Amino acid sequence: MDGALTAAGTNAAAVGMDKLGQVGVLYHGLEVLGGGAILTGLILGAVGVFVIEKKFAEAAAFAAAGAVLTFFGFMHGESVGLAVTPTVAIAYAIVAVFLFALSRMPAEAAAPAPMTNKAVAATPAE
Repeated sequence: MDGALTAAGTNAAAVGMDKLGQVGVLYHGLEVLGGGAILTGLILGAVGVFVIEKKFAEAAAFAAAGAVLTFFGFMHGESVGLAVTPTVAIAYAIVAVFLFALSRMPAEAAAPAPMTNKAVAATPAE
């Protein structure tokens, strides 16, 4: 975002945050989520893959790792330290708890097998 604005000969402060928001650019959100983008992509990608594969315990573990990395500023933070972006870390923790709860739920029962022609042929004819 900053690179595009600099190439245009301006910056976010000169354009104004309210004008950016009016056209759908949530600059502060991009700023928060942009820190540690490589780790963020790895964590979110792993969570997504494990959810698709219905491996919720593994997805919960990656979400918990995201919470820890975010709490210390390695992800979603402009600096490394304690509680750099605590609200985002809490969000990752909530997702981890939710996914862990899903992993403890019983699996769905398999759907009954569809009837075949053999089952129809076995019925007595009138």
